[in-house]
Amino acid sequence: MVMLVLPLTVVLIFSFGERGASGGYVPAFTLEQYANLPARWTAFKNTMVLAPIGTISSLLIAYPLAYFLAVRADPKWKTVLLVLVIVPFWTSILIRSYAWIFLLGGRGVPAFIDWIGFGSVRLINTPFAVLVGIVYGYLPLMVFPIFVSLDRLDKRLLEASSDLGATPTRTFVQITLPLCVPGIATGCLLVFILLMGEFLIPALLGGGKVFFVGNALVDLFLQSRNWAFGSAVAATLVFIMLISVTIYMRLISRLGTRREDVSLM
Repeated sequence: MVMLVLPLTVVLIFSFGERGASGGYVPAFTLEQYANLPARWTAFKNTMVLAPIGTISSLLIAYPLAYFLAVRADPKWKTVLLVLVIVPFWTSILIRSYAWIFLLGGRGVPAFIDWIGFGSVRLINTPFAVLVGIVYGYLPLMVFPIFVSLDRLDKRLLEASSDLGATPTRTFVQITLPLCVPGIATGCLLVFILLMGEFLIPALLGGGKVFFVGNALVDLFLQSRNWAFGSAVAATLVFIMLISVTIYMRLISRLGTRREDVSLM
C-alpha cells in the first residue's frame, strides 16, 4: 500500500512547488501550477475524448470476437484462435506502431484509396490514426475478460430461454449480456485506465499533432524540466481518472443488481 501511495504523495507535493532556475523542483506552496493548467487544455481534451472513444471502439470489436470464441467456435480450434489473439503481444508495441505508420502513410492505405478513384486522403498524423493504433494495441485486453465471462456462462440458461419461446435476440439481451457484465466492466476499466496514460501511440501515429496528457508529461519532465507543472498536470489527470472510475463503478454496480436478478431466474 505504501508503494502505491508514496509516489502519488510526492507528485502531489511537487505540484504545489515551483520550477527552479535550471529546471527541476523548488519547494514552495503555490497554486500557480494549477492556474496554468489551461495551457495544456488540448492534451486533456484529446485524452478525455479519444480514451473513451477508443475504449468503446475496442468493446464493439472485442465483444463479437469474444462471443464467437466462447460460444460459436469449434472447441478443437478455440485454443488456436485464442493464441492468434495473443500473437500481437509477442511483438513490441513500438514495432506494431511503426507498421501502422506505413499502412496509414502516403504509400499505404491512402495510396490504395487514391488508386481506386476516391481521391487523396490523409490518415497518418490524425486523430483517426491514433484511434486505429489504440484499438489495435489494446484489443486483446478487452477480448480476454469478456471471453472468460462468456466461456463460464451456464449454457442451460440459454437452453431454458429457448425452450420457453424466447427469440435469440431476447435471450441475448435478457440473459447473455447481463451475465457477462463483469467481463465487460473489467475489459473497459483496463483499457480506459491505460489509455488515459498513453503516450507512445499518439507520439508515433499522431506525429506531434495529436497530444495526450502522457505526451505533455514527457515534455514537461524530460524536456522542459518543469517538474512542478508536470506534477500538477499528473495530479489533475489522476483526479479525473478517480472521478471517472468512481462514476463508472457505480453504474456497473447497478447493472450488477440486474445481473443477480437474472441469475435467480
